[in-house]
Amino acid sequence: MKADLFPTLRRISGPAVVAVLVTCAAVNLPSRAAETADPATWTRPLEPFLRSHCADCHGDGADEGGFSFDDLKIDLSNAETFAVWERVFDRVEKREMPPEEVEQPGDDERSDFIGHLTGPLTDAHEETKSTVLRRLNRAEYENTLNDLFGTHLNLQSLLPEDGRSGEFDNIGRTLGVSMVHLQQYIEAIDLVLDASIAKRNEAPEPDRINANYADSREGQRFVGDVWKQLNDGAVVFYQDFGYPTGMLRDTGVDRAGRYKIRITGYAHQSERPITFFVGGSNFQPGSDKPTYGYFELPPGPPSTIEFEAWVDRRFMITVTPWGLDTKGYNIRKDGVDGYTGPGLAINRIELEGPLIDQFPSRGHELLFQGIDRVEIEPDNPRLKERKSYVGEFEIRSNDPVGDARRVLRRIATKAFRGEVSEDQLVPYVRLFESQRDIGASVEEALRTATSAIFCAPDFLYFQERDGRLTDDALATRLSYFLTRTTPDDELIAVARQGRLTDGSPTLLRQTRRLIGGERFPRFVNDFTDAWLNLRDIHFTSPDQQLFPEYDRFLEDSMIAETRAFFSHVVQQNLSTRQFIDADFAMLNNRLALHYGIDGVEGPEIRAVQIPKAALRGELLTQASVLKVSANGTNTSPVVRGVYVTERLIGQTPSPPPPGVPGVEPDIRGASTLRDLLDKHRNLESCRSCHQLIDPPGFALECFNPIGGYRDRYRSLGEGEKLNKEIGGRKVRYRLGPPVDASGQLADGGSFDGYSEFRDLLAADEDLIARTLTVKLLTFATGREMGFSDRPIVDRIVAQSRRRDHRFRELIESIVESEIFQNK
Repeated sequence: MKADLFPTLRRISGPAVVAVLVTCAAVNLPSRAAETADPATWTRPLEPFLRSHCADCHGDGADEGGFSFDDLKIDLSNAETFAVWERVFDRVEKREMPPEEVEQPGDDERSDFIGHLTGPLTDAHEETKSTVLRRLNRAEYENTLNDLFGTHLNLQSLLPEDGRSGEFDNIGRTLGVSMVHLQQYIEAIDLVLDASIAKRNEAPEPDRINANYADSREGQRFVGDVWKQLNDGAVVFYQDFGYPTGMLRDTGVDRAGRYKIRITGYAHQSERPITFFVGGSNFQPGSDKPTYGYFELPPGPPSTIEFEAWVDRRFMITVTPWGLDTKGYNIRKDGVDGYTGPGLAINRIELEGPLIDQFPSRGHELLFQGIDRVEIEPDNPRLKERKSYVGEFEIRSNDPVGDARRVLRRIATKAFRGEVSEDQLVPYVRLFESQRDIGASVEEALRTATSAIFCAPDFLYFQERDGRLTDDALATRLSYFLTRTTPDDELIAVARQGRLTDGSPTLLRQTRRLIGGERFPRFVNDFTDAWLNLRDIHFTSPDQQLFPEYDRFLEDSMIAETRAFFSHVVQQNLSTRQFIDADFAMLNNRLALHYGIDGVEGPEIRAVQIPKAALRGELLTQASVLKVSANGTNTSPVVRGVYVTERLIGQTPSPPPPGVPGVEPDIRGASTLRDLLDKHRNLESCRSCHQLIDPPGFALECFNPIGGYRDRYRSLGEGEKLNKEIGGRKVRYRLGPPVDASGQLADGGSFDGYSEFRDLLAADEDLIARTLTVKLLTFATGREMGFSDRPIVDRIVAQSRRRDHRFRELIESIVESEIFQNK
């Protein structure tokens, strides 16, 4: 199933640039009605059960809980109707209905009802689940172009935000294409071509920058005031906040690229290493300030740390120490010369780059391999000695159309992720010819046709036909699942040989190779961003009066902890139980301080064995999860309860009924949400859902909005005053009412705090495995799992149970499943 392609040409004024505007015609998906043309046929066997056990509360005008059979429709091809009947099925199967206080149906009676309803629901879902086209989302689009062309461009920011279904933004039915998309795709590929095509015949030499604070403009202003210069030329920073920031403008780069960065220095007047932040900064208002990393330097003599980072043009290095112990010292009173507290001494900062892995780039080779592209010598040969020199080139060909055909076939084969037929190639060759006819050079016409390829449906959409996937389609699905980009050469090779679908171990071997590969962190980042909502970690800024300990190092470490934890469970093939009840934590010195765990030094994240009493390690105790499930000022058991229910337990609560007001926390400390929710749950329309979502939220009340442990709430109003300082400043918050983290689950199990709740949750060994199976399959296939997928999900979970729910093996089972290998 494929959209038609209508190329339209557009000349852009200025330099001789040709762009192509490509419109994807509307894709008319086939309308597939479920095979329930005669509703009476499938509903008739259900009627005796409904009359006997449901009609009193939900029939003849009765609508207890807002549900009435009088309004129930029976056309299962309607998504809303299907959802209602699916809910009926689940409530009866789980014995939630009829309610326990009324006469219960016999086991055979219940089983017959479930059996009669299973078939129609399965058939209806089977008819519609594979009909949606799936487009590359923004991240996949960016990764694909950068990987094919060897560029490092931020293309996501050019494109409209992708729609979401639940947590995920790669679900086919939410990914449409508008004229805005198409116009921005043209701009994006134009940027990629500009960045990847060589501007000269020789690789440019890397720049080498050697700078120090003493000789900088910053040094002239701050040395002797808040910075101190030592005899070896090093400049010492004594504070880890405020102004000046530690930006060294002499490290600004003229060319964006990957740089090797070396920082030489030592911990001054300190017996312990000093941790410091390294990031980028420029003078553009509102621009991002990237983090390049956190490092530490030991006490003297000087030593050097070295790392690589992508540095954008005109960005400068910023160094800021963290965690300096200034208690007992007064720099204003003693001055920098008399100050005896610890400081970070920096001798010099060196940059080398841009570092070039390949010249010409992969994109240049993709376009011009086998083509005679020659440089036109400038009138003044000395111009070529300048770093800013941009050469002029021309393509010499005795058969421009034949050469273009070969090039476009090579490009289209890479772009379309499979063999390209002559019919597929024809529009792009014709576009090349039409551009030549209006006076474009061979290179300009080739660029235009290339732009059209990367705006075409064959590139933008996954080429998956109904039924079993071909080897090419399976390679594509596997690659975008585990590496978030187009298949690499090895995966393409085995797909072309038909070895992914021949029943051999090749598919499993390729899965393991990708999991162990350098691009797998993209999967970790994208999946955790969606599943755990880490993408919103920066959405709220914690109130600095309530949480003065919150800083950038903590926020960066929060994200790193969860991603490192997830990756560690995969790579070590640990049990999925670790997500609920872990015996280790991924920590660095900043997280350890935040969590109150001793003995962890240094800024690098690593696995640390911890006792259960530490209440740390698993997902629900990680600061990132606790922050994204709060609002920066306070916590809500409802919000956190919904988060846990949806993302870990795998159940989506019904939305609140219309007209029922929400429950808001009181940061003055006068009352707790538990008090308010007790009244809220007395409403009949609210009770059933709150019995499900409130207990997890109550269990997490012992963690504040930034993930710190608490036994009392913080307040800016009433409460007990504190004699406490953070960062040399007295805290302004007060201690409010005590925290009550007890609760009772819907099945009657009770807990007195988080640790007991965790144990109850972890007792169901299949719980997190089932949730992860559904989430991973959704992420991998680009569609939500539905009713007809349940038997396969059950089989995957059963297989996982026999393997102790080991996570890497669960991913392998998913790849080998019918759902993954079929459209």
